[in-house]
Amino acid sequence: MAIDAMRSAQTERPAFAAAGLPSQRPPDTLLATLLALLLGLQPVTTDLYLPTLPDLSAEFGGAMAAAQMTLSGLYVAFGLGQLLMGPLSDRYGRRPVLLGGLGLYVGATLLSMAAPSIEALVGCRVLQGLGMAAATVCARAMVRDLYAPAQGAAMLSRGLTGLGVIALASPLLGGLLASAGGWRAAMGACALFAAGALALVAGRLPETRSAATAQAFESRLVLPTWWRIARHPSFIAWCLLSAFTFCGLLTFLAGSSFVYIQVLGASHLAYGALLMTASGTFLVGTLACRRLLPRLGMVGSVALGAVFTLAGGASMAALALAGVHEIWALCLPQMLFMFGHGIHQPIGLAGVAGPFPEHAGAASALAGFVLSVMSVGVGLWLGVALNGTVYPLAYTLAFFAVLTSLVAWTLVPRLTARAAPRD
Repeated sequence: MAIDAMRSAQTERPAFAAAGLPSQRPPDTLLATLLALLLGLQPVTTDLYLPTLPDLSAEFGGAMAAAQMTLSGLYVAFGLGQLLMGPLSDRYGRRPVLLGGLGLYVGATLLSMAAPSIEALVGCRVLQGLGMAAATVCARAMVRDLYAPAQGAAMLSRGLTGLGVIALASPLLGGLLASAGGWRAAMGACALFAAGALALVAGRLPETRSAATAQAFESRLVLPTWWRIARHPSFIAWCLLSAFTFCGLLTFLAGSSFVYIQVLGASHLAYGALLMTASGTFLVGTLACRRLLPRLGMVGSVALGAVFTLAGGASMAALALAGVHEIWALCLPQMLFMFGHGIHQPIGLAGVAGPFPEHAGAASALAGFVLSVMSVGVGLWLGVALNGTVYPLAYTLAFFAVLTSLVAWTLVPRLTARAAPRD
């Protein structure tokens, strides 16, 4: 048994440590800070911007669906960009891809502030999405470079706790910026945030990839690698869990500004405060995740998180169906959902790359692409479905809460058990 345990530990040991490069390993505190900034770029890009969507639509004289295209364009590029950035980071390293991606993001964001039309703004958001893809893929891949899956989930939860703090402040700041300077002020804040992350990467982050995958970017090998990853039972389980819980989050992010502000009459500042409550419970969920992992493991933790996810989605739909169309009837259920999301997200992100230490970038990219494709579908659906009532938001979130819970309770234990090595 002791020999088997030693073999298992050696098998799960991060490729970074196996390569004999511990001197280049960044301190855990620095890595957690970098993870918070890199993964936090996504909520900053959306949460600072969401309170301005109704004003943006009015300024350019477009319909609600036109304003939603600035989100859809962002996520299309974010999804496709991950398919590019993942193999690039496997081939050339995390650091150069991060530097290039963050530089692109800063430049595109500054350009967006001068956009003369909604079409030009969508184009800038596409470039933002490519830069954001580099930050997200490399952040997830770095964790697999340095840690085995279970330890990686714990480190991701630390980084996502920092992300929760960022997400907590972003909506209120977005509401203040929307009131004071409109959407261009929000874009300026996004540029400053990304520039800070770029400076920290440039000054403090060493290369974490242990060895170059020399042919990682050759198409004849990229496609078979993705096919092997996509068929892996563990990847399927964790990818679906991550995708469904993220779609529930995006449903709220993309639809809540119109429902809270236009349907329920909340001010920009009040809307920012309401988003803060959701971000706060997400932060608490990530802290709970770190406590649960040593006791319940990855599978048990997401099973418990699904209880909160389902409670949030079901109660929001039930209150809407009962005719309770009040701010609290959306806010309190969303807090339950976000607590579950704080458990599901770090574990799911670590799980997708766990079996693929040599291709962590490709695995993270493929999972991110799936998430983004589904996110675009959610955005397009809400652009059509939002009708001046709370029903589309409530029912769509409940739908994804049910799917998340079913995956957590059925596919995750079954498929991860099937993928586990047997003695």
